[in-house]
Amino acid sequence: MNLIASIQKDNVHAFSKVYETFHREIYGFIFQRTKSEFLAEEVTQLTFIKAWKNRAKLNHTLPINIQLFGIAKQVMIDELRKEANRFKYEGEAAATPFTDNLIKALESKDLMRLIDGDIANMPPVRRHVFELSRKQGLTHKEIAQMLNISNKAVEQHISKALLQLKQHLYSIML
Repeated sequence: MNLIASIQKDNVHAFSKVYETFHREIYGFIFQRTKSEFLAEEVTQLTFIKAWKNRAKLNHTLPINIQLFGIAKQVMIDELRKEANRFKYEGEAAATPFTDNLIKALESKDLMRLIDGDIANMPPVRRHVFELSRKQGLTHKEIAQMLNISNKAVEQHISKALLQLKQHLYSIML
């Protein structure tokens, strides 16, 4: 039986196996970003609590580790926002590194890493066309001439690349 399906059927043993496998990785992921042992422990525990509570919503097509890291990232951002608000109301906002700018930087950095990974996994021609367009700023006509393909083919490669990115980002946001 699929691990996610087992968890969705309230299999505590399967969930414990997932916890044992990914607990340390989630903790390291959060600690690396926050440099706070307390926050890393808190977010790690909240991640697994949230995963268990929302087990019926787990996606069968995405590996469990990707879903856990997505949950962890969201929980971390939520906790950082709570921390920033707490300090703001206590008048200590300037004394803490947990600010809105830090949250935005973390979100942006993680999003760019995710997009770069998706681009790297595209078929070679699609990836090349997409990078020429988006990273080097070439026009469709310039790309078509450079690769000796039609403008329509360039448009199709870019459309498929954008669709692939949108679908993956949408699946993560669910």
